Formats: sequence, structure tokens, C-alpha cells
Amino acid sequence: MNPILGLRGAVVAPHSLAAQAGLDILREGGNAIEATIAVASTLAVVYPHMTGIGGDGFWLLHQPGSAMLSIDACGAAGAAVNRELYKGLDSIPWRGPLAANTVAGTVSGWGTAYAHSCEVWGGKLPFARLLESAIHYAKHGFAVTHSQEANTRNKLAELIYQPNFAKTFLKDGQVPLYGQRHAFPELAATLEQIARAGADDFYRGDLAQQIGKDLVAVGSPVTAQDLAAHQATIKAPLQLKISCATLYNMAPPTQGLASLMILGTYDRIHQPGWSPDNVAGIHALVESTKQAFIHRDRFVTDPAHMPTEAQALLTASRLDGMAAAVPLDRASPWPAPNSDGDTTWMGVVDDAGRAVSMIQSIYFEFGSGVVLPQSGFWWQNRGCSFDLRPKQLRSLEPGRKPFHTLNPAMAQMDDGRLLVYGTMGGEGQPQTQAAVFARYVWGGHHVRSAIAAPRWLLGRTWAEQSTSLKLESRFSAATIEALRDLGHPVEVVADFDERMGHAGALVLHPGGWIEGGEDPRSDGCVAAW
Repeated sequence: MNPILGLRGAVVAPHSLAAQAGLDILREGGNAIEATIAVASTLAVVYPHMTGIGGDGFWLLHQPGSAMLSIDACGAAGAAVNRELYKGLDSIPWRGPLAANTVAGTVSGWGTAYAHSCEVWGGKLPFARLLESAIHYAKHGFAVTHSQEANTRNKLAELIYQPNFAKTFLKDGQVPLYGQRHAFPELAATLEQIARAGADDFYRGDLAQQIGKDLVAVGSPVTAQDLAAHQATIKAPLQLKISCATLYNMAPPTQGLASLMILGTYDRIHQPGWSPDNVAGIHALVESTKQAFIHRDRFVTDPAHMPTEAQALLTASRLDGMAAAVPLDRASPWPAPNSDGDTTWMGVVDDAGRAVSMIQSIYFEFGSGVVLPQSGFWWQNRGCSFDLRPKQLRSLEPGRKPFHTLNPAMAQMDDGRLLVYGTMGGEGQPQTQAAVFARYVWGGHHVRSAIAAPRWLLGRTWAEQSTSLKLESRFSAATIEALRDLGHPVEVVADFDERMGHAGALVLHPGGWIEGGEDPRSDGCVAAW
């Protein structure tokens, strides 16, 4: 299984139709941003259990010779969303109208990225062209994947009574089967309106007014006024210099800080012979993850509410202290933080060496489960990560951004290579990023085998209660038992378990050639030319 190679551009996505849509844009002379919008919009149709335009998105933008940039397209809690709305409840419901309590920011990210493409990257393609594949599949249908069928079936009991879910996601009252044609005609009309009027119409135009009426109809506390107040922002990402590279990731409200801390800690403690394929390497990465998650859950929230800037938490002295706290001969106690997530990550490199690492999400499978009746898309439940107790790190307040598991990554290697990588998977995102990076940089893997190799997941994800250390069964029995002997609560899962995430990566080499790898746990591919 060798990497996919390209010379003029490459796209990786968790669904092959989306990767091909992005490659079509590159072939027409589009740049990496334009291709990413095509990928993202297509995924919002053909991978509906994982993403949609009713969610949030985050971008990293690389242009040779310029500073790395990020786009925060995270929506905040509505102006009427407060603790009184949930009086009598211990926590925000995971599903239903009261879970649809934050603005959907994804489309604003498309618009902000497109404006940057036109103004800075010399983008020429019309915005409407970038949405053509998404509109086609929404209108005429696409083949249902195994993943969509399985997730619809597994979550049906908690979703079937949510507004318009059955009408949208079932076929003649039944779960659509693998290979059956499925379409979203109302979503197609919404995407056509966005294509005609631009992304801003979602927030301040005719479409925004329709969405506002739909939100009232389904009982969501988000309003048209909340949409009008939203704006995606361009800002500097977090960065961390380690021994062989400069790492980049998203600033809060995402857990990008944790992703950098894992690799920063591991970089300090790893020894020759350690690998994500052997006991010593896995143990060290798991223990580095625990240290990073402790810091994440102490500090990361809406940046407007953080007393300390996230970049200031990446000091050498702090990382040295985290490294010193890692026990090499035993498993440390696990605090078991809770986080779930369903997401799609995508990466694009174009023929000018520009690159995008982008992730968009609706949080749980199908988000809140609420589908807007006229606009035809499903709303995220990201706001269920708020805390209903006052004066907590992530307490619910009107206008506050929720904590996000999303974090797209890039690494500028000291030898000139650019690694563009990421994954879906909630709590598993930083862990999978660390596994892919460590395998590729320190473990002797090429980029494709680094993704396909057996993975682990510490903690809980995808709405499960288990907080064990999950290991894919392709690890050897000796490795599994040795980790148990160290005190890790090991649970063996399937060979290629979807809970481990849908990772992907592209590597741009100094000579201009590109190699890529996709995740066999997904329905995706690398499309290159």
C-alpha cells in the first residue's frame, strides 16, 4: 500500500466523491481554498451523518513565504440562550431543539476563505462553480455508504422523533441501505441560493430570513438576529517548535492546544527505538495525551473568557513540566474527560504550494437531529458542551462560543517538507494526529501506512460511556498484554474501527511533488494529478 503521488495538486477527504470534486477544481485552475470549498460542500451532502452546513468549521491556510493563518468559523450561543432555558435540567440535552442552541458557522468559513482566495491568492473561479457538485448530489442523489447506513440505524431510536429527521434521512420509513440512492431536494435549493447570492446570504440575506423562520418552527432558541450577528474571523493559529518541525493548530475554542501539547511532551521524552507501533511508544503517547488533556480541561474555552492566552501555555518550561510528569513504567490515573464528536477533515495542496487543512462538524452523528423544514439541512448540537453550572470554565452564557474538539493541523518540517494532516473523531482527534505524525516522522512509516496502521483511543468518544484505552485488534497480543501490565484499562476493538477516526494526510516535498494517504476506516481517497 504505497502513497498516492501527484505533481500538480492533491486532495484527501473521507468520501471519494468529495475528493474528486476538489480535484476537478484544481484541474480547472482553482487554488487550494477553492478546491476545499468544493470538497466541504460536497461532504455536507454525501456524508450527512458526519457533517453539514448546520455545523461549524475551522481552517488552516498556508501560502509559501507568508505567515500561517487560520479561520475560526465557530458560531456562538444565541442571545436568548441562557441557563433559565434549561431550568430543571442537569445538562443540555444532546438531541432536539434545545440542543440546537448555537449559530451554524460553517458557511461563513466558506465565504471568508473565498474572499481571502480572491483578494490574496488570486482565485478566479466563481463561487457558484465551487458548489456545483454538492448541488448535483443533493438534487439527483448519491449512493448511501455503509457508514451512513450503520449510523442511521444505530442512532435511529434517539433521532426518529426529532423534527423532520425521518422525512429527511429515511426512505419510505426505513433506514436507507448501502448503495441506495438518497437525495436532499430542500438542501439542494438552499445550496443553489447560497451559490447565487453568496455565503453571506445564509446570515444576512433572504436565506437568513427563511432559516430564522425554520428555527422558530422547530423550536430552536437561535434566531435570525443571531445569524446576522455572526462573522467568521481570520487570526493567527497556535504554533509550537519541536526538535524537527514547527507545528500549527487551531487556537481556542478548539482543543488544538492539546494536539500541540501531546507532540511537544512526547518530543521531550521519546527515546531511540520508541514507536507508535510498540509498547514504549504507545505508552509514552498515551501518557502525553493525559497530560495534555488535563491542561486542556483546565484552560480551554471561548478565548474571550480565557485569562491566559493559549499561545502562552506552550512555553518550554510548561512542556518540560508536563514531560517530567509522565511515568515511563506505569499508567497514571486517568481523569476520563468527556467529549464526543462527528466531523469531516479534508486537506488540499495546489500547484503553487498553497495548502489548506480544514475541518467541519455537526458534533454528534446527525448533530441535534433537528432538520429545518424549508431549508432542508440539519443543525449541530455543539452547544451541549456548555456547562449549566455558573462560574465554570465553559458555563453557558448568551453569545459565548462552545468548546470544540475540532482542530486541523499542519507541520512545517525543518527539512522543507509540509505535512497537512487531520482527522475526525472527537476526543480521538489529538491522539490520532499524534499517531500519524509520530509514525511518519519518527516511526519509519510513509504517509499512507502511518494512517492505516493500528490505532488506539484513550477515553470516550462517539457518545459512548467507555473510558478505556481502546486498541484495534491488529496490535499483537504481546503488545496488548504489555500495556495491560503497565496498568492501562485496555479494550480490544475491531481491526479498522471507525471510532478511531477518519484521518488523512498530504506531504508537499521541497521538490514540488506530493504524496498522500487516506484512511481505510473511511469512504475516502486521495485524488491527485
